Amino acid sequence: MRKFTKISRAGPAPMKNKTIVYTLHLLCFIVAGLTIVGCQQKQEQAGQEQGITITDDLGRELHLAKQPERVFGFTSAMTEMLFAIVDTANIIARTPDCDYPAAVYTKPVVSNYPVDLEQVLALKPDLIFTSEGMTPLDDAARLEELGIPVYYQKYRTVEDVLKGIEDIGRIMGREQVANHLADSLRKEVKQLEANYKNHQNKLQVLTITWTDPIYVYGKNTLLTDKLRILGAENAVKETFDQPYPALTREYILKLNPDVLMGGTKEKLEQTFFSQYPELRKIKAYQTNRIYAPTGNLIERPGPRIVESIRELEGFLYP
Repeated sequence: MRKFTKISRAGPAPMKNKTIVYTLHLLCFIVAGLTIVGCQQKQEQAGQEQGITITDDLGRELHLAKQPERVFGFTSAMTEMLFAIVDTANIIARTPDCDYPAAVYTKPVVSNYPVDLEQVLALKPDLIFTSEGMTPLDDAARLEELGIPVYYQKYRTVEDVLKGIEDIGRIMGREQVANHLADSLRKEVKQLEANYKNHQNKLQVLTITWTDPIYVYGKNTLLTDKLRILGAENAVKETFDQPYPALTREYILKLNPDVLMGGTKEKLEQTFFSQYPELRKIKAYQTNRIYAPTGNLIERPGPRIVESIRELEGFLYP
């Protein structure tokens, strides 16, 4: 009986110790968790206080107080990019030339050239996106003095445009959407490139943007890379200071392009060949290889870039 009594008294003690140990572990876990959460909150608060520093394609450092929520583009192409990546509620304006996608018409119009500073200030954007050559640096400097940073992108190749899409995704916290879009477009570009990789007869393409004087797409434009992907070449081999140089009739006769783009033959007969009849000697005219690309496709470095390349493909290989 005594043994029974001793055993019965000793039984509850280990259970009590286990409970105490468990409670202590739980408290330690809770304290550790609260400490980690507290540190994270402090880091986030410190991050918010410090803001974000980003570098644009021109090498300009921009300091943002927080991740941008109110943005818009100073070019039609940039507006197309934003609508493809960003929540439309975060896009607060468009320029007079923005016409794609249809949702742009729900946004107020702001003058980008010349920049209407008063109108921009009233919109209170966190960041404005633009591209090299489309917004004067003096305008960007003036806006930044007023507390509105301007982010530039520049494009020399199709891949530059795809990286630009990814950059906007990172800046706006929309990496998944942007990366998926860029990867999808990249896959299509690689397929097109593979189709024409071993193309032997590289068509020489001259693309005019204005007829009096004659301005053309120069070698250092995105069009040159689009043509390369399709196994063709920009007929302009010389790199001029201006991306869209003015050419003389003699220069164009010397180039003697296989393909001329810039308008229908009927339109160019009235506005171009009637003014420069000697240019009817070029191969493009003689073989009736004259085409009219869609303006807002060929001109805009944006998410419709593959659509633009496929349109050119249809002209080059009908």
